[in-house]
Amino acid sequence: MTTSSSSRPQAVVTGASSGIGAATARHLAAAGFHVFCAARRADRIADLASEIDGTAVTCDVTDAGQVAALAEQVGGSLDVLVNNAGGAFGSTPVAEADAEQWRAMYEVNVIGLMQVTKALLPALKASGAGIICNVGSTAGRIAYEGGAGYTAAKHGTQVVTETLRLELWDQPVRVTEIAPGMVQTDEFSLVRFGGDQDKADAVYAGVKEPLVADDVAEAITWMVTRPAHVNVDELVIRPRAQAAQHKVFRESD
Repeated sequence: MTTSSSSRPQAVVTGASSGIGAATARHLAAAGFHVFCAARRADRIADLASEIDGTAVTCDVTDAGQVAALAEQVGGSLDVLVNNAGGAFGSTPVAEADAEQWRAMYEVNVIGLMQVTKALLPALKASGAGIICNVGSTAGRIAYEGGAGYTAAKHGTQVVTETLRLELWDQPVRVTEIAPGMVQTDEFSLVRFGGDQDKADAVYAGVKEPLVADDVAEAITWMVTRPAHVNVDELVIRPRAQAAQHKVFRESD
């Protein structure tokens, strides 16, 4: 669904078909933005765009042609870009690593982020006060066994964010990152464990209140709606039960 957005600020959310992305699109729409909901699953983003009076754009961020089409549809001015598309695939130790899974994680979490940012930077600059929010992870700040491929990719997200902020220091574009810890969504862990529901459920077993997608979406919306002179460089957000990546209170404990 495509609507006129001339009277509203514009936002792009990648990976908007589920989880944090879908929640962020809803929160931004509620805050007054016209949201371009970008993701691979056309049916899901069509429903979401209809719900929030936004625009659905089928886009795989790892496909340069589709990213260019997204930029063309957005047009000459953009206020907010939320680079949310990402994912974790597998949890094997380095000695048993699947190179294709590692490539896939790097492609979406780093190359995809770069391609979307590069394509939309002219529109962000043209707005006079654009802002980029990259969705990283606490995995981009610490190593843990079985997570090398994902942590390497999310460390990449963090470093790209830091570098971009340095490179755009004299431009009217702010660069921020949100780094969530344990967030329970319908798909993240299920995808990581290849559809194994038991393994996915075990991640959150005994955790009374993990974060949910709306918690992160609300924080993102707060970050991108600060006054234009305020840059929230990074925001690490965890559930109270998670003191660190390896230290989580579970009621069975």
